[in-house]
Amino acid sequence: MVLRVSEICVRRGEQLALDRVSFTLAPGSLTALVGPNGAGKSTLLQSIEGQLPLAAGTIELDGQPLTLSRARQQLALMPQRGEIAWTFPITVRELVALGRLVAQRPGCCDVEAALQRVGMASLADRRLDQLSGGQQQRTLLARTLVQPARLLLLDEPCAAIDPPSRTELLRVMRQLRDAGLTLLVSSHDWGRDLDAYDRVLVLDRCLLADGTPQQVRQSLGDLRVGNHCCG
Repeated sequence: MVLRVSEICVRRGEQLALDRVSFTLAPGSLTALVGPNGAGKSTLLQSIEGQLPLAAGTIELDGQPLTLSRARQQLALMPQRGEIAWTFPITVRELVALGRLVAQRPGCCDVEAALQRVGMASLADRRLDQLSGGQQQRTLLARTLVQPARLLLLDEPCAAIDPPSRTELLRVMRQLRDAGLTLLVSSHDWGRDLDAYDRVLVLDRCLLADGTPQQVRQSLGDLRVGNHCCG
C-alpha cells in the first residue's frame, strides 16, 4: 500500500495551514512527522484521513484517489491523548473495543490480540483513570490496531510520557513496521529518539526536509524551524 501526497494545500479559516506538501510513504515503513506547535502536523494527518478538504493537490493510495470512503477502509488515526476523557468509568478493554465502532466495517481485529500486541493484556481490566501516561498511549494504540488498517496515522503518541514509556512505545511501533504496517507518527521530538525511525519529514506549513534522521540533521543544521517562512 503506497500513499502519495502531491502538492496539497489546506486552509483553516483564512490561514494556509499546509502549503504544497508532497511525499510518498512505502509499505512497511516507520516515518516521523516533526515540527513545532502550529506547524500543521495534525492538519496533515486529518487531511490524509479525509476529515479536512484540500484546497489544492491530491492524495492517492495505490495510485487511486483517496476518497473519504477509501480512507475509512484503509487508514486508522490514533488521536492525541488529550482528546480522550480518561476519567470516563470504563476499562482498558472497553476503550479498545470502541475502536471497532470507529471503524464500522468488517475485518476488525480481536481486542485481546491488540492488547497483547502493545503489552497491555495484563491491564485489560484496569480503569482508565488508573493508567500512567505511557499506558494510556499504548491503550490508544491498541484501539487503533483493532481497526483493519494497513496505514496508521499516530498523532503525538510519545508526547508527555517518561523516557522508559517512550522507549517501549517506539519498540512496539517498530514491531508493527516489521509486521508490514506503514506508520506516520507526528512528534515534537528532535532528540535521539528520531533514530528509531526509518525516515523523518520536517514540517512547518510546508515540507522543510525529508530523509533519514542523519540526512535531515545534516540538511537542517541549526535552522530554527519555527522561524522558517515557506516561499
